[in-house]
Amino acid sequence: MSIDKTSATADKHTVENPEAAAGADVAIDPRLLVREQGFAGYLSEFKRKIRAGDLGSIPVVIGLIVIWAIFAGLNENFLTAGNLSDIAVAMVGTGMIAVGIVFVLLLGEIDLSVGSVSGVAGATFAVLNITHGMAEWLALILAILTGAVAGTIHGFFFARVGVPAFAVTLAGLLFWNGFMLQILGSNGTINLDDSGLVAKLSGYYFSDVAAAYGLAVVAVVVFFLTSFFDNRRREAAGVPSRPVSEIVVRTVLLAVIAFAAAAVFNQNKGLPLAVVLFLAVLVITDFVLRRTAYGRKIFALGGSIEASRRAGINVTGVRISVYAISGTFAAIGGLFLASKITAANQGAGGGDLLMNAIAAAVIGGTSLFGGRGRTWNALLGVLVIVSIQYGLALEGIASPVQYMITGGVLLATVVIDAVTRKTQKSAGRA
Repeated sequence: MSIDKTSATADKHTVENPEAAAGADVAIDPRLLVREQGFAGYLSEFKRKIRAGDLGSIPVVIGLIVIWAIFAGLNENFLTAGNLSDIAVAMVGTGMIAVGIVFVLLLGEIDLSVGSVSGVAGATFAVLNITHGMAEWLALILAILTGAVAGTIHGFFFARVGVPAFAVTLAGLLFWNGFMLQILGSNGTINLDDSGLVAKLSGYYFSDVAAAYGLAVVAVVVFFLTSFFDNRRREAAGVPSRPVSEIVVRTVLLAVIAFAAAAVFNQNKGLPLAVVLFLAVLVITDFVLRRTAYGRKIFALGGSIEASRRAGINVTGVRISVYAISGTFAAIGGLFLASKITAANQGAGGGDLLMNAIAAAVIGGTSLFGGRGRTWNALLGVLVIVSIQYGLALEGIASPVQYMITGGVLLATVVIDAVTRKTQKSAGRA
């Protein structure tokens, strides 16, 4: 009762005891004090999250460590610089598509068309650039716009007309696959310029050792400064903030990962351009989702459509834009996949690409039920999938087994997500 009275008093323009009111505001949610209690507070908060089913990225990180340990024990070549560098480059195409899938899953919806849209983008670029002689940069832009238009069309039928997303995107999967086959023509394959712009997306490496280490330094410094000044702003606003010790620990952990990755790349061909572009996309999209009003609207829609509508959010507009984003990233991913083989062919966008893109987002920690996830989940998930693929390939295990193992990992992740959601509901946090 004392908290309610203090809160009611604090709502007035004049407060008799500002310090007491401020203290009571903080006491409304004891979890806000965790950061000020040091590591003991974090330990108790960790236990509380485990009991409430809020596991975050812990399962996938542990799973990735276990996967790497198993394959390293089976084959000494798995953790070599060359193999790890190949994994990093190979994951970018699917990872880009998975970033768009994360946006869709945050709404609690699905997009089954991304594989076909990615194939259309690669085919569009090849036809415009190779067949018709269009400048590479212009053909590249138009290929990406093709994906954006496809996604917008899907979003229109879903959000404006009211057709279920599953049906719309399934129709898109079929239509865009047929469209890709049509524009590729009877030959079915168009080879790209080996030294061209798209080929360099996956084939270019910054061979100077300073590039990889320089990027690691920039990442660590930017992370520390961002965390530090964000902490200062929180302190100035009178709200709980992280202790400096936590910022230092987080920065050290990032530094270990960043410099280890840089050392691995420099032992091979150098820093891959594909990895740089993928990391840049993850940083930008994460900022959009977590730091902008648009991102908060996406999370709000994933939580409750009706509540979002009553809050004045343009539900139709946000939904259409999210599918446009999904189509755009599908096109970008398709260009990276075409870059990997320096060709656009009839098999583009098919096979297990759709499954892997959706699985990457889900395995990485994005909830199928909407409202929870980050674009960094795409990185973790696709790293798990590609690591399994490369590890099994080194052992000479056939692709059917790869499908079964990947499917098992996906099922386990979905089960964890469902159990977590139920646990959070029982804890009153869903």
